[in-house]
Amino acid sequence: MSAVDALFQGLSVAISWPIIGWMVVGILLGIVLGALPGIGSPVAMAIVLPLTLPLEPAAAIILLVSIYSGAMYGGSLAAILLNAPGTESAAATTLDGYPMAKNGLAKNALSIATTASALNGFVGAVALVILSPVLISIVFLFGSPEYFLLAVLGISLITIVTDGSIVKGLVSGAFGAMVSTIGVATFSPSPRYTFGILELFQGINFVAALIGMFAFAEMMKLAAQKTIADEAVELGGSIVDGIKTVFKYPKTTIKSGVIGLLIGMVPGSGATTSTFVAYAEEARSVKDGMFGKGDPRGIIAPEGANNPTVSGSLVPTLSFGIPGSGSTAVLLGGILMHGLQPGPTLFGEQLNFTYAVFVSLFLGNIVILSVGYTVIPYASKLTEINTNVIIPMVVVLSFAGAYTLASSWFDVFAVLILGIFGFYMVRYNYSVIAFVLGIVLAPIAEENLLRSLSLSNGSYAVFVKEPLSLMIVIAIFTVLFGPFLKPHLSRTIDRLA
Repeated sequence: MSAVDALFQGLSVAISWPIIGWMVVGILLGIVLGALPGIGSPVAMAIVLPLTLPLEPAAAIILLVSIYSGAMYGGSLAAILLNAPGTESAAATTLDGYPMAKNGLAKNALSIATTASALNGFVGAVALVILSPVLISIVFLFGSPEYFLLAVLGISLITIVTDGSIVKGLVSGAFGAMVSTIGVATFSPSPRYTFGILELFQGINFVAALIGMFAFAEMMKLAAQKTIADEAVELGGSIVDGIKTVFKYPKTTIKSGVIGLLIGMVPGSGATTSTFVAYAEEARSVKDGMFGKGDPRGIIAPEGANNPTVSGSLVPTLSFGIPGSGSTAVLLGGILMHGLQPGPTLFGEQLNFTYAVFVSLFLGNIVILSVGYTVIPYASKLTEINTNVIIPMVVVLSFAGAYTLASSWFDVFAVLILGIFGFYMVRYNYSVIAFVLGIVLAPIAEENLLRSLSLSNGSYAVFVKEPLSLMIVIAIFTVLFGPFLKPHLSRTIDRLA
């Protein structure tokens, strides 16, 4: 199948019913749940993930991607109106969005966010289609040794994604990898860490782990907070003036989109990184700015970066199975749960499926644009939903979703235990993302390690024999030991200077 044929097949899938209906539902769910402080895209996707079991793979993955994209925009609503970002990535939007709203220009700020997010979302989706031939040629260079090394590289990125102590991040990742080993061993009938419990022979369902770590743990955290937002502001200003403002700063819009797309492609980064980098770059490059006091460029930059980050993050997730954030970890869980395999399959015989996802991402931004302008006059209603209503609903959906995975109460119990564990991990600054990277990537690493050694008759030279493998090994060592060597190198360079 040629790339052009696959693109047209993907287009026909994306606009077919009920696929396009699930895309619209996903965008709407993402906007609403992203606008609620404490929910965000990982929680929203984790809640919905087990409910996608009856759906076809294309419908399920497009639904999840649409939730991800919608939540990226939805987070700006609470950020601007309440100074409480619905998603972590929207934290940069509060810096100028809330001050502009307090100045009586809430509608301006909301329409700026809507326009910048959707326009650059279009650009990001088109860029994916343009770059896909290059991705196809790269993906087919990888075999089992390279995929094992990539999985190890993804796990080693814990040192980057961890906020605070690197040691705590590594401990979290190692624990996630240990949890993934529970059950019958890969390519072997030997049970591991089952303690004679029959239910553990199938291991801990990674979807249940995702639900517990994101949805249930986040609800515990939300219940423990006394306040989650500042006082809401009045909806003043003009939607039309806000739209015009975005086109007044084309350089800012384009630059933020490029930053979001490129940072999204880097495993271990995410929308929070891209939005703050875009904001910082704009603040650095503008001499006459009033950043922090309601400068419109302080909204365009982070909002223009968030949706392209979604497009960029699909590259390592679909190509190599390496999630760079909580949202893409849940997405990868959905891909694996529906029997799909990231890598050559998605860019070979299932290329039409991949293009369908890309096209849906493009169409989803049309929905964001139309829905965004429509809800702006009523946006404050979304922020008035009581957390006492949200929390029990999410908890019930989490347990119900876990039970539907295999009609097993053991999965519900896993959600409860891992949710409590995740709550205390956050409280004591252990990275939940690192844990998720460990539990998702460790099985991929183990499977490809054993397959590689089988193909090489037990020789470990297979991991450094090819130039591509050697480059990945060097990247792993750089990521692992770079943070420890950097201070010594800096002191050495200073002495030589």
